[in-house]
Amino acid sequence: MQHLCVFCGSSAGNREVFGVAAGQLGAAMVSRDMALVYGGASVGVMGAVADAVVASGGEAYGVIPESMLDDEVAHDGLTELYVVKSMHERKARMADMSDGFLGLPGGLGTLEELFEMLTWSQLRIHSKPVGLLNVDGFYDSLIHFLDQTVAAGFVRPEHRAMLVVDSDVARLLDAMVAWQAPTIEKWWR
Repeated sequence: MQHLCVFCGSSAGNREVFGVAAGQLGAAMVSRDMALVYGGASVGVMGAVADAVVASGGEAYGVIPESMLDDEVAHDGLTELYVVKSMHERKARMADMSDGFLGLPGGLGTLEELFEMLTWSQLRIHSKPVGLLNVDGFYDSLIHFLDQTVAAGFVRPEHRAMLVVDSDVARLLDAMVAWQAPTIEKWWR
């Protein structure tokens, strides 16, 4: 995996551990020669992961819609910042640039981006790993919900297993690098 797309909050959240985890992820990515692809902001968890990558001497590529240049305060220290017309173009560009996708703590946008990439994997639009860093139990309820979707018969266990989850940065990156797309004949059953 050479380019890892990280979805996360443009807010810092209310726990210091979110920014700490973002910094750990950024440093771990650079130590593994992985470039960052992300939403292009200099603030929040997004800014923390980008700052860590840049400070560690790595490459960081941001993709930001024109309408968010001022709102999200675009990061000016990136390897490259791509300015696009829309959120749809942003996600498509990040998906094209990336070999895998990882979610850190964030809000609705983070969840939307993460689940779109997971859905694309289920539909075989791509065969790239999708991971979730469960920082300090942040995603425990979401993980439980996903398990409920399996129990209720809405998601196949093989599709639920497509989301690689761990609370440890190194273990998660190892699992994502080793991940193989499942071969499921009929996804709709």
